[in-house]
Amino acid sequence: MRSSASPWALAAAPVPVILALALGLALGGDAGKKQRSWQAPPGFEEVPVPADNPMTPEKVALGGQLFWDQRLSGDGTRSCASCHLCEHGLTDGLATAVGAFAKKLPRSSPTLWNIGYHTELYWDGRSNSLEAQALAAWKGANMGANPDSVSRALNAIPGYQAAFQKVFGTDASPDAVMKALAAYERTILCGSTAFDRWQQGEEKAVSERARQGWEIFRGKAACGTCHAGNLFTDLQYHNIGIGMDKENPDAGRNKVSKEDKDLGAFMTPTLRDVTRSAPYFHDGSVATLEEAVKLMAGGGKQNPHRDPKLKPVELTADEMGALIELLKALECPCDLAAPALP
Repeated sequence: MRSSASPWALAAAPVPVILALALGLALGGDAGKKQRSWQAPPGFEEVPVPADNPMTPEKVALGGQLFWDQRLSGDGTRSCASCHLCEHGLTDGLATAVGAFAKKLPRSSPTLWNIGYHTELYWDGRSNSLEAQALAAWKGANMGANPDSVSRALNAIPGYQAAFQKVFGTDASPDAVMKALAAYERTILCGSTAFDRWQQGEEKAVSERARQGWEIFRGKAACGTCHAGNLFTDLQYHNIGIGMDKENPDAGRNKVSKEDKDLGAFMTPTLRDVTRSAPYFHDGSVATLEEAVKLMAGGGKQNPHRDPKLKPVELTADEMGALIELLKALECPCDLAAPALP
């Protein structure tokens, strides 16, 4: 399976990272707020930035306003932020997402932590950039909007019209909206967890149980095979059997690659903030973290396309508990908050 980006470091290696995350500055106001940063945490590669969408503080601030603005949706009830909440690990806490006009979607909302490092988006990787994903979500069921109509409406709002002129030298357009949103999302970084502080030398940052969990994680349980590096994901696609017992299972990555090996395969989710992002997996079919850990320790669910990397491991209740304590040490400080809107 092809990796869409390098996780840079094995999960068994120290991860000396801190959170480069600050509150957004809304254009034309909120002068007291700190500017959001896209500076890579130590130990990470630089956040990839496309040549045609360079980062600026003003663009990030505009993107933050758009990210929180429900006027971008077709029914005026939803924003990007509606599906990515701090209290739910930057997911929505639902088994499967609900879009504009109360449309039920077939998969769960993935977390946005460190999303700027992903070169393929969605559970099946069908979008190849944040800009492309944002446009797909905007005009698709997530937001249910007509991007051209919404852009015209934004230009009728003096604050937005002035902001787009300042940032892009043009009025609002679908392309400019997507670039601003993507710039903001590249600042959503997690790297100052208790685990990270421990790896940097703060011995009391995690409990002894969490340290035991780390040894199990990178040793006996072999979790780092897929949950690798600073991102705690290999950014690859694996069939672990979730949903494959249904009459018409979700084909996952196979819908994009058309390769048999990718049938029922989905991108490995990050373990950062995983304690808050229940329910789990692409269909939200596993309610608790304890159930999810047990399922993965058992090698997933048997099916003809299950990834051969998955091997069942006999873990004691004590070892399972230690793994849970480690995952608690990966909780991300989250201070995303709605800025003032024009």
